[in-house]
Amino acid sequence: MTRWRGVLFDLDGTLADTVDLILQSFLYTMEEHLGEAPPAARFLETIGMPLPVQLREFARSETERTAMLETYVTYQRSVHDGMVRAFPGAVQVMRALRATGTPVGIVTSKGHRIGRRTLEVCALHEHVDFVVFGDEVERGKPDPEPVLRAMNALGLREEPEAVVFVGDSPHDLRAGKAAGTRTAAVSWGPLERSVLEAESPDFFLDRMEDVLSIRPPLAQS
Repeated sequence: MTRWRGVLFDLDGTLADTVDLILQSFLYTMEEHLGEAPPAARFLETIGMPLPVQLREFARSETERTAMLETYVTYQRSVHDGMVRAFPGAVQVMRALRATGTPVGIVTSKGHRIGRRTLEVCALHEHVDFVVFGDEVERGKPDPEPVLRAMNALGLREEPEAVVFVGDSPHDLRAGKAAGTRTAAVSWGPLERSVLEAESPDFFLDRMEDVLSIRPPLAQS
């Protein structure tokens, strides 16, 4: 099993399959406010960052960004439950980690209202010890603040190298590294493997169950 002192996960694209929801909400918002949608690839580059920060890339003014945010959130809530599900093995892996006494945290850029709903719809909420939502921190990923907050809450700050942060975006990996954790990139998110490999993660996971087989460096010998 695992010898990690703690395992932290991103939510969207890592534990929860929400990419179609995110892209559909983005396309709807852009068409409503700009008349047409920029290439989806531009939005995917910002995945892992808080939504208000993402929308700054596309809004022509702060007023428009605020309006875009309201449109996006309202639309996302209207279609959310029918478009999200946990990735295969997510619940089982979280349950297995906690069965060994390994604390499990989630560090997401989602706001607490929609984030809690995602956790409930995906049946993940019963298997996590602590969640950091994007609207609970001043600086979201790739800043280390949300990762450090989770580590503080779980009593993991003394040995960050014995903690692994699992995510699907460069912003996840950079936040984990800046907080001193090991990092694991997942292959089932929306980004090309080469994009994640450029961040030099400690591990690359092709299946959710691989989380249970990776080890801290000192435990690999």
